[in-house]
This record gives sequence, structure tokens and C-alpha cells, in this order.
Amino acid sequence: MASKRSSTSRELGDAEYQRLAQFRYALRQFLHFSDDAARQAGLNPQQYQLLVLVRGFTPGEEPTVGAVAKRLLIKHHSAVGLVDRLEAEGLLVRKRDGIDGRKVTLALTGKAETVLNLLVGAHRKELRRLVPLMKPLLAELGL
Repeated sequence: MASKRSSTSRELGDAEYQRLAQFRYALRQFLHFSDDAARQAGLNPQQYQLLVLVRGFTPGEEPTVGAVAKRLLIKHHSAVGLVDRLEAEGLLVRKRDGIDGRKVTLALTGKAETVLNLLVGAHRKELRRLVPLMKPLLAELGL
């Protein structure tokens, strides 16, 4: 699919394409590591991502199925199935609002917290390895 170039855009040189390719390779290395680490912990990659999302909601935000679906870029019914499986594994619970019974939020169990702590520690270690490779690439790209 061809795109129109604006008169202010400039051609990218070979070196910029090489840096972009190297950066994408580093991202793919991290994602591959992440998927493998999740599987070794007994989760599929989407399950791990959902648990991280629920744990990472900031105060004032509510981890609902809809919010999780939006952030995972999946359909609502797919998120429901993912939540169902995590709940069956004892990693997630649904909490019905005491005032509005239609409102349901998601919460991690102690088991999920334990698994996440191990996985996040491993992810941080991998990021410490990759970030020094990525920073110069980003700087050279002017980002």
C-alpha cells in the first residue's frame, strides 16, 4: 500500500533503516523472552499480559473486563474467556460492586502475585540487558 509523502518528509538513509531494523529486532527479542518466560511459569503470553495489566492499574482506574480488552487490543468476549481461564486457575477473582451489582472489577489472588513477582523480576533483568542496546539506536534515530 503506497502512502503519499508530504513535502516536508525526507528520505531515510540506509543507516536509519539499519537502526530501525536493529531496534525492531531488540523488541522482538524481548517479546520472545517474555512469551517463553510466561509459558515456563504455566501461563500463556496473553494471560501474563492480563495479570500485569490488572496489577498495573493506577488508583482511580478500575480493572474491568472491558478495560482489559481495550488495553490488550482484543474483543470483549475474548477477554471474558481469558478472565474465565485465569479465574479457574485461581489467579484472578471477579469482584461485584456492592452498590451497582452490574459493575465487576478484577483482582489478583495471592497465587497470581507470587507468579507475577517472579516473572516481573525476570523481565526486569532482560530489560536491563536490552535497554543499553536500544538507547543508542533511539538516539541515533532522533527519538
